[in-house]
Amino acid sequence: MIPLLAPIFRGELAPLGEGLQCAPAPPADAMRVADLLQPGPRLGEVLRRHARFRGDAGSDLRAVASVWSLRYLEVLLPPVVAGASVLQHVFPVSAAQVWVRLDGNGDVLGFHIVELGESRHGAATSERYGPLLWRHLAPLFAELTRLTPLAPKILWGNAARRLEPILQQGLQLTGGSATIAQDQAHLLHTAAWPEAADGLNPLHGRQREVPWHHEGRTVAMKLHRHCCLYHLLPGEGYCGACPLAPQHRRGNDGNGEDGGEDENAAEVGEARGG
Repeated sequence: MIPLLAPIFRGELAPLGEGLQCAPAPPADAMRVADLLQPGPRLGEVLRRHARFRGDAGSDLRAVASVWSLRYLEVLLPPVVAGASVLQHVFPVSAAQVWVRLDGNGDVLGFHIVELGESRHGAATSERYGPLLWRHLAPLFAELTRLTPLAPKILWGNAARRLEPILQQGLQLTGGSATIAQDQAHLLHTAAWPEAADGLNPLHGRQREVPWHHEGRTVAMKLHRHCCLYHLLPGEGYCGACPLAPQHRRGNDGNGEDGGEDENAAEVGEARGG
C-alpha cells in the first residue's frame, strides 16, 4: 500500500487501499491505460475475454462492458478518492500516467503509478478531480462507448454509484469533513461543471426514492441513477436498487412524476437494445 494511504485503509479497509501501488517501474504484466485505449484490438479483446468468463456468447457487449467498468471503478476509486478528498493529495492517474493489471478473465487486479503526485490542500474539487475524470474516465468511457452501443450515461452512473459510498465513508471517518462534503456536493449533486466540454457534470443524475420495508419499518431507499444492465448477463437478474426492476418502474412505486413514464420507457428501451 502507498504509505500515504495507510492511516486511512486500516483493518478491514486495507484491501481497498491496495488497489493503487507506487514504485519507480510498473510491474512487467501491467499495461499503461493510455495504451489499452489506443485504437486496435486490446480493449475489445479484454471485453470479449470477460464475456467468455461471464458465459455471454452474444455479440452485444453492452452489459459486459458495464459490469467490467464497475469492477474497474471498484478498484481504482477508493485510493484515488481518499487521496483527493481526505488527504487533498492528487495522485497522477491520467490515462497516460497509470498502469493497469488484468487477470486471465479481463478483470482488474490493480493500478500502478510511478510518481506519487502532489499535495493540493485548498484546491477546488474540479482541480483535484480533473485528472481522474477528464483524463482517465472520460477517454475510457468514450472507448467503451465506441466499442459497444452502451450509453455513456450508464458508465458515468456506474462511476457515481461507486463514488457515493466512498465519500460517505470518508465523511464518517473524518467526523464530517467540510472538504469531503463540498466534494460530494460538487461531484454528485451539481448539474453544471464549467470545465467540462459541454458545461455539464456527467456524474450528476436524479435518484428516485421508493418505499422499502426493512425490519418492520418502511424507509425511503434511493435507487441507482441508471441501470447497469447486469440483468442482461446470462443467469442474472436485477439488483435490489435497480430503477428498471419491475417493482421500481414508474407507476409501480406510487412515486410517479410528470414525464417519468416517458423517461423510464426510454431507459427500458435502451436496456433492451431499442
